[in-house]
Amino acid sequence: MLSKSQISLLKSLQQKKIRKTHGLFLAEGIKSITEFINSDYKIETIYHTPSFVPKLLNLSQKINFIECPATDLAKFSSLTTPQEVIALIKIPTWPVLETKILQQSFSIVLDGIQDPGNLGTIIRTADWFGIQNIICSEDTVDAYNAKVVQATMGSLARIHVHYVNLAQLITNTKLPVFGALLDGENIYQTNFGSQGLIVLGNEGNGIRPEIQALIQKPVTIPLLGKAESLNVAIANAVFCSEISRGKFV
Repeated sequence: MLSKSQISLLKSLQQKKIRKTHGLFLAEGIKSITEFINSDYKIETIYHTPSFVPKLLNLSQKINFIECPATDLAKFSSLTTPQEVIALIKIPTWPVLETKILQQSFSIVLDGIQDPGNLGTIIRTADWFGIQNIICSEDTVDAYNAKVVQATMGSLARIHVHYVNLAQLITNTKLPVFGALLDGENIYQTNFGSQGLIVLGNEGNGIRPEIQALIQKPVTIPLLGKAESLNVAIANAVFCSEISRGKFV
C-alpha cells in the first residue's frame, strides 16, 4: 500500500507545473507503457495491482515495480476506469532545436492547440507517417498531460515534441514554411518537395496573424461539402498523407 504522501505526489502530476517541477509524468495501460519501455524514455517506477503479472511487459531496462491495491491506483489515475498498471516516467530533454535537425524531413508546427485529444491524435498520426518532430507554441497544451498521453496510444514514445517561440523559429529557418489557411493553394495540387514546416492553427482561431505573416506557402484543403470547419487533427492527417505521397510513388 502506498503512503498518503506518495499518492498525493502521483495525483499532483496531473498538473502541468508539478510535472515540470519534478520532471515526471504518468502513463497508463500495458500498451502505452510497453512503448515507453522500448524507447529512450526512462521508467522510474511501475505501479500495478496484485493480479497484474509484470512478465507481461517486454522489459528492456531495469524497472522498479511496486504492487498496490486497485483502490490506490484509482486515487491517482486520470481514467474513470483505471487500468491495472501505471508507470511513472521521466520527462526527457531533447537536443536544442536547430534547423539542421529538421532538414530533409517534414515537421508539424502547432500554434496554440488547446484540446488534449487533438494533440494526442496529431502525435499518433505523425508517428504513423514517420514524422519525428512536432514543434509547439509555448501556449499549446502540454504533451505530458494525461489525456494527451492516453490519446497517443504509445506514439509519444517515438515523437519529439518541442515547445518554442514559433515566430523566432520560423524567422530563423531556411526551410519552406507551409500553412493550413482558408485562402491558399489546393493541397492536392501543391508540390511540397522533400522538406519543410507544416503550420496548423488553434481549434477556434486558426493560425495567429503574426505567424501567418511568416508563412511562405498557404495551403488549403478544398471544401466539397457544407461543413463550417475541419478538425485540426483531421487536417493534420490530410497534410501528413499528402507530404508522404512522394515516398510511395
